[in-house]
Amino acid sequence: MSIIDGSERQPRRVCVTEVGPRDGLQNEPVVLTTAEKLELIHALVAAGVNAFEITSFVSPRAVPALADAGELVAALRGLDGVHLSALVPNRRGAERALEAGIDAVVMFVSASETHNAKNVNRSVDASLAGFEEVARLLEGSGVELRGAIATSFGCPFEGDLEVAAVGRIARRFADLGVRHVSLGDTTGMATPPLVTERIRHLREVAPEVLPTLHFHNTRGIGLANVMQGLALGVDRYESSIGGLGGCPFAPGASGNIASEDLVYLLDEMGIDSGIDLARMIEAARVATRLMGRDLPGQVSKAGARLTLSDCSAVPTARG
Repeated sequence: MSIIDGSERQPRRVCVTEVGPRDGLQNEPVVLTTAEKLELIHALVAAGVNAFEITSFVSPRAVPALADAGELVAALRGLDGVHLSALVPNRRGAERALEAGIDAVVMFVSASETHNAKNVNRSVDASLAGFEEVARLLEGSGVELRGAIATSFGCPFEGDLEVAAVGRIARRFADLGVRHVSLGDTTGMATPPLVTERIRHLREVAPEVLPTLHFHNTRGIGLANVMQGLALGVDRYESSIGGLGGCPFAPGASGNIASEDLVYLLDEMGIDSGIDLARMIEAARVATRLMGRDLPGQVSKAGARLTLSDCSAVPTARG
């Protein structure tokens, strides 16, 4: 299969959804306070970020770092032009999200039966059946319904997954009226050929769905996968400030692609994201300070390509 055949058109503008407050923080040993999360989020908004996957309405016992979901959403509701989405595993999670005033609910399920059982203690079909309840609950509420498919490119327990497993779930989402579906690369198993296969399959079985790509950089090719997605015309990506992130229920699930690295790539390709790179680097440094450790993102360390140094401050070789 050809990786790129030129039949798709690279987008001129891309929507970047920041998932740091949710995916970035859910598996960290340091648990940020609500005030610290707000400091980071406001730094991201100042950089031009206007789409967030802000939290997850799951059991606080399962994910203690996100126990303040309702409080966090309530504190952000007054931000003009900022879209807030949150993950929900079931009807109860959707009820809590609705009460908090979220803009969009993201129903999440794994393409892998084993990972879904670990992640939400349900079979894939049980999760999908539960989403029908969520869809009925949200009717007439004005809250958007979205979907997310974890382990879309492979499972740490089962290995390779048939593309049809991803397509079947996307089709079920489409039947519920879902327009945006994220393909999650939970443990960094995506490769450019797999990206091509998944995107083209979704366009065949659920053409009304607009795919979002969510890559982890576990094996170092997260941005290569973004390049492949762009070549296929995909214009929606999820990333995490500083490269934070990981799934507590999947071994080896290291950080997401770093938001500042993604914005740098888009800038250098002449693709508009509406995000200011310099301020994004500042936000990455806020994240580094709050987490108390070095983060995986590269651009926040090196600066933009034309960041220059003072020649007089560098010694000259002798000999």
